[in-house]
Amino acid sequence: MFRRKLTALDYHNPNGFDCTDETQFRNCVVWLEDQKIRHYKIEDRGNLRNIPSSEWPKAYQKYLQDVNCPFGVQERQEAVDWLLGLAVRYEYGDNVDKYKNCPPLAASTNSDKAADPLVNLDSNSPEFKAGVTALANILKIQRHDDYLVMLKAIRILIQERLSPEAITKASQKKEGVPVALDKHTLGFDTGDATLNEAAQILRLLHIEELRELQTKINEAIVAVQAIIADPKTDHRLGKVGR
Repeated sequence: MFRRKLTALDYHNPNGFDCTDETQFRNCVVWLEDQKIRHYKIEDRGNLRNIPSSEWPKAYQKYLQDVNCPFGVQERQEAVDWLLGLAVRYEYGDNVDKYKNCPPLAASTNSDKAADPLVNLDSNSPEFKAGVTALANILKIQRHDDYLVMLKAIRILIQERLSPEAITKASQKKEGVPVALDKHTLGFDTGDATLNEAAQILRLLHIEELRELQTKINEAIVAVQAIIADPKTDHRLGKVGR
């Protein structure tokens, strides 16, 4: 499942890499840091390079935190896939001239293949999980054991808040009270000031939506109480008497 990225990075054994093999796994992490990611200075890579050490898991955990990986040591496949993706981005950034003239992949001539790329989506693949988790973290959506549920939540949020229709609808609303974003703590940092501001806006919109939902819930409770208080209501049947 990592073969394409390892091949793109010129890894020495992309077809035979086994993430469950502890030695191969550790060697791959060290290789990615040494050759592609290079987050640490050379003199600071000692603990990570000490592969046989019993302290290596701690060094690896710290490394994941230092590169802001959204996965932990227990999510090995997802973390490795995320590191590979990071390495690919750095590889392209360091060699733009090398890759800018690469010819595009030939279009498939098989008319039986579906045009929708989601048709053959593997929701259990580390790539899918890594992508969904990254989006959820950016949008501050609570994690869920079912990644498809998280993806649905992301779709709803984007559709309702960031779609052209939602933006048009929002622009037609009456002007509200100005809000100073710098007075609202975001609680996390994406590393990008513009993205931080967008996340703050999304959070404020979400809070407003919750307030509207609470108002509707209160109205529903009042309506139900009114029905229950009606002497014509037969509570045992769940119906209103006639």
